[in-house]
Amino acid sequence: MKKISAIASMFPIIGERLNLRLFKESDISDDYISWLNDPDVVKFSNQRFKLHNRKTCEAFFNSINSSDAIFLAITHIESEEVVGTMTVYFSINHETADMGIMLGNKLFWNQGLGEEAWGMMMKFLLEKRCVRKVTGGTLSCNQGMMRIFEKVGMVSDGVRKDHEIIDGKPYDIVYFAKFIS
Repeated sequence: MKKISAIASMFPIIGERLNLRLFKESDISDDYISWLNDPDVVKFSNQRFKLHNRKTCEAFFNSINSSDAIFLAITHIESEEVVGTMTVYFSINHETADMGIMLGNKLFWNQGLGEEAWGMMMKFLLEKRCVRKVTGGTLSCNQGMMRIFEKVGMVSDGVRKDHEIIDGKPYDIVYFAKFIS
């Protein structure tokens, strides 16, 4: 597996409608903080239990940049706006990467951008031989993310039954994976 610094040096990744680039401290904007505090945006995330401000966002930014992970800004090419973020946590010894995504700007929802960003990053990691396996997980009630996993060709990789509660009801966490070809 390539070192995290070598992987980070390969950004940005330019897609059809999106760019994936390293998230910068200057990306911690009022808009970004508002996404993290928006119940619709974080409905399926444990971020919904936290109150976010500039200080908490800076602490996260510093912690992720000192770990085996990369934090990305998803930017819309046409508008040049940051519309979301992605995280990629690497297990160097096992040559795996676990991805997460947040499309925060609701003006860009329901346009297939989550699928595009997820597919771009997954393809990059596997084609560049950065890892042998990419994983992701979501609550079984998060139909948007479930569709993304299906559309990008990921396969079932396990289930944690009735693991988290949304609106008073327990849901499974469903995991998916894509392996290097």
